[in-house]
Amino acid sequence: MSLRLYDTAARAVREFTPLRAGQASVYVCGLTVQGPPHVGHVRSALAFDVLRRWLAHSGLEVTYVRNVTDIDDKILAKAEAAGVPWWAWAYTNELAVTRAYDVLGVLPPTYEPRATGHVPDMVELMQRLVERGHAYAVDGDVYFDVRSFPGYGALTGQKLEDLQPAADTGTEERKRDPRDFALWKAHKPGEPGTASWATPWGRGRPGWHLECSAMAGRYLGPEFDIHGGGLDLRFPHHENEQAQSRAAGDGFARYWLHNGWVTLGGEKMSKSLGNTALVDEVVQRVRPVELRYYLVTPHYRSTIEFTDAALAEAGAAYRRLESFVKRAAERVGASVGVVGQVDDGGKAEPAPDFTAAMDDDLGTPAAVAVVHEVVREGNTALAEGDDDAVAGALGSVRAMLGVLGLDPLDPHWTAAGADDGLARATDGLVALALEQRQAARARKDYAAADAIRDRLAALGVQVEDTPQGPRWELSR
Repeated sequence: MSLRLYDTAARAVREFTPLRAGQASVYVCGLTVQGPPHVGHVRSALAFDVLRRWLAHSGLEVTYVRNVTDIDDKILAKAEAAGVPWWAWAYTNELAVTRAYDVLGVLPPTYEPRATGHVPDMVELMQRLVERGHAYAVDGDVYFDVRSFPGYGALTGQKLEDLQPAADTGTEERKRDPRDFALWKAHKPGEPGTASWATPWGRGRPGWHLECSAMAGRYLGPEFDIHGGGLDLRFPHHENEQAQSRAAGDGFARYWLHNGWVTLGGEKMSKSLGNTALVDEVVQRVRPVELRYYLVTPHYRSTIEFTDAALAEAGAAYRRLESFVKRAAERVGASVGVVGQVDDGGKAEPAPDFTAAMDDDLGTPAAVAVVHEVVREGNTALAEGDDDAVAGALGSVRAMLGVLGLDPLDPHWTAAGADDGLARATDGLVALALEQRQAARARKDYAAADAIRDRLAALGVQVEDTPQGPRWELSR
């Protein structure tokens, strides 16, 4: 492979060489389901969805694991405040997260484990750490001894003596070192009994960091290719994951990838800051495919400032691509570019510059620029009536947009969010109006024809006259 990825641990771009030839193993930290997801949350899912698609396009069989953290302090607190069981609160928000992923075209993971379903794996990992002298129990709590592992801090390039105490409030007197972090939290008075599990050290629940190490090991083995997540997870979460897994004898992740933040008003989008844009609300204002375009076009490691103006600009840019694909498909056939195939049996491939951009640490800004350039060439071919050039451009554009999850003719987008009955009714009514317009033009009643077109435009239906007849699309 010629793919190069920025490895956080190496602090450099590295050639990607899979652990096993022809395969790629990826673990991405999913969400803690304490509430419905905002745009900042799904940015990570989209970034690694593009990575997964590119790995698959490059010929690799991808095993993709994305977990669900369905038990933690915030879930317990919010469920108590709402007066519902913690597991009901978690599941309701898990459904909201899944709905957001689905509406934005994120491919389902190969496996999607829940933390609460893997307590035996966590207990086994803690036992290994205790036996190796890297963990210790105190009154039902189990802590990782950071001083016992010389490599602690290597992922983020920090020295142990410079680190602040771990954020386990009220437990400092129990620890050997204030920077030791909780692997397991003892059950506390007042907490629901259903939020605890039996272990050799007493009943309790897992610490956040322990969960991902256990689940990654269960589904991908002691060593795997790529671990991904948001930039804010580098420390302490990923640092702690790496330390506990390697202290237990596992190789763990060979590459670490982190996506940048989505900011609002210059600050990281965060529920704790109250500056969020919920996905469910944003997709009521813009089409989901346009939100996806907005979030995957910038480089995955860059920061995105979320504004309505930028979102509108992205939507307009995507509609230019969409318009070409639909017009070209009407001209040369919608089968061109389907699943990467063209009518002559050859394979429709991305443009070489697109491939080069994607192989350079998933360089989506340059890759999307290539798509727009090919679309410009395709529009010229449409205007000149060069159907062979149109077919070639259409196949290439669909191949490239497919990698980005943005192919307008993908069934996910043609049916996304649309009620089939309503869509059929809309199509029929517009077709009837266009027939009336054509009849008016045939009898040279151009005033009536223009009036129909203007009325459709006022309703958001844009009509374009082509040599093949009128075509229409909804405007935003």
